[in-house]
Parts: sequence; C-alpha cells; structure tokens
Amino acid sequence: MAHPIANLHVRRTVPLPTPRELEAELPLTDKVRASVLRGRQAIETILTGRDPRMLVIAGPCSIHDERAALHYAERLAALAEDLDDHLVVAMRVYFEKPRTTVGWKGMIYDPDLDGSFDIASGLRRARQLLIQIVGLGLPTATEFLDPVTPQYLADLISWTAIGARTTESQTHRQMASGLSMPVGFKNSTDGNSQIAVDGTLSSREPHAFLGIDGDGRMATVLTKGNPHGHIVLRGGSAGPNYGASHVRDVYARLERAGLRRQVLVDCSHANSGKDHTRQAAAFRDVLAQRAAGDRGLIGLMVESNLFEGRQALGSDPSTLRYGVSITDACIGWEETVQLLHEAAALRTEATPATA
Repeated sequence: MAHPIANLHVRRTVPLPTPRELEAELPLTDKVRASVLRGRQAIETILTGRDPRMLVIAGPCSIHDERAALHYAERLAALAEDLDDHLVVAMRVYFEKPRTTVGWKGMIYDPDLDGSFDIASGLRRARQLLIQIVGLGLPTATEFLDPVTPQYLADLISWTAIGARTTESQTHRQMASGLSMPVGFKNSTDGNSQIAVDGTLSSREPHAFLGIDGDGRMATVLTKGNPHGHIVLRGGSAGPNYGASHVRDVYARLERAGLRRQVLVDCSHANSGKDHTRQAAAFRDVLAQRAAGDRGLIGLMVESNLFEGRQALGSDPSTLRYGVSITDACIGWEETVQLLHEAAALRTEATPATA
C-alpha cells in the first residue's frame, strides 16, 4: 500500500451548505435589499465628493452574542436616524477576527465559543443577524478575512475593510476588486500606508482568480475592478497616524498614485494604543482637522459596545457579561452617543444650512 502524501495534517473535512442554499434558506426581502443599496449609495456619494456628510462606523470589536448585537443595533439605528442630516452611520458587524498568533477567530468559525467550530451554524447565524440589522434600516460594515465568506454574506454589507494583516495580500486585493460595496484598505501593522495605497490601486483593476460560485463549485472569478477603494489609517507599531502630518503624507501618496484624497480614520487599534479610553482623543483630533477645512477625511471608525471595556473568554461562555466585548476593549454606549453628536454638530457649524 502506498504511503499517503496528501492531507497529512488534516483531521477531517466537514461539508457546508452552498452560498445559494444559504441564501434560499435566509433570503433578502425587498425592504432589506433596498436598505443595503441605500447604505452603499450613501457611502459612495461621500467617496465621490457629492455628499459633504461624514461616514461614521461604530460597533463592537467583534460579534459574539446576537441578542446584545441586535440590542446595540436598535439603539444605533435610532441615533443614525436622528443624525441623518449630518452623518452617514453604519454598524460595525465583524464576524471574523484576524489573530497575530492564536485565539478565538470570530462567530463564523466558533459561534458557540467552545471550540466546536460549527462553521455552518456560524454562517447561518451571521446571515440571520445581518438580515435583522439591515431590516432596521442600518447599513452594515465588516471585514472580509476569508475570501470564501463574501459568497455567503456580501449581499448584506454596505462597506467592508481589508485588514492590516491582509492589505498586502494579492488574494484580498483580487477579492476586493470584485466586491459590490466600497472597500477600505488599512495600513499595515507597522504603520506603512503605502501598502494601503497599493492595495487600492490594485483593487481598481480587473482580476482573474480562483474562487467558488453560488453552487459551491470551484470557478475562475473574473472581476471588473472596484472604483470605491480608499485608505483606512489605524496606526502602527510606531504609534498613532491620525495626526495632520500623517494625513498629509497619505494625501501626497494618493496624489502620486492618481487617487482622490479619501481617508477614514480607525480610532481604535494602534491609534488608541489599544486603550479604549483614548479613542475619543483620536476622534476629536480628526473632527478638529475637518473643522479646519480638511474634507479629505471622509470618515471615522470607533469600537463601541453597550458597555465599555472587555472581558476574557473563559471555559464557560454562560458567565460572560452582557454587552461587553470579548476581543478588543470598546467604549460604552453613552460615550458613543456623545461622540456622534459632536461629529454631527461639527458639520452643522462648519457647513451651515442654506435656503
């Protein structure tokens, strides 16, 4: 008998429903479809300079409890409606978590928080939650980490990020070129923003690559290119990069590449030194730059939850506190409301309404 030479480190494979099967099980209503399109169009008009409002993406570092996430979404949807004249607000709904080494990888991969890795259930629960959130009229924002995931969820997303660990990846740049929503490329973990500029340029071009179709078959994917790529500054190993001098450097790189001045600032991660209490400082610094006339700063992202801080995921998920992050620490709801009102008031002051 021949000695096996393939899959030596694979324990087993578990079949998944195809994207088309999951879509049939959890279809979009006309109301949900219209809400997704409104969110995408609103963000696109900001990126093309036709809408002076700022984009604000707020929500948990990661989703681990659907009930708490929907509770947060209901609050954010009401706040977004109140501030709609001044801001476009989207909810951060992250189901995949990139890890520097190891750790919980997100609700899609381990929805029961116990190492059972029921990915079929994770995809199903993620899609169901997105339908509920978008049904509130609230646009959703996420990060696509695995290039297969968009086949299951992309029809419910209005904005997506390519993360700091994958922004240099050819696979993710190719994927972004075919996505149907605006895509923000984050600078790398060391703070290099040129990598994000290069990713934006690459994603605007047509690509051909290996993927799956709606029936789960391997296929060649041929894309048109995505015209709505832009830069996301999230800081790096050298520290924050939301200050005016850093932003000017990015603008120079964008201009050399023939791209518009479009920068969204992630107030968390290295821009806050992973200290959630410092997100507000980054947020307000960017607002001050906007007030001084910098309209290239098109948006802000904050990691926010019902309650501030974080908690460790232990061996018993039933002991977790409701509405508190199990990944990066988040600001609480009251501070979120304060910051979004400040952003809305800034535009009112800087751009008074005219008859």
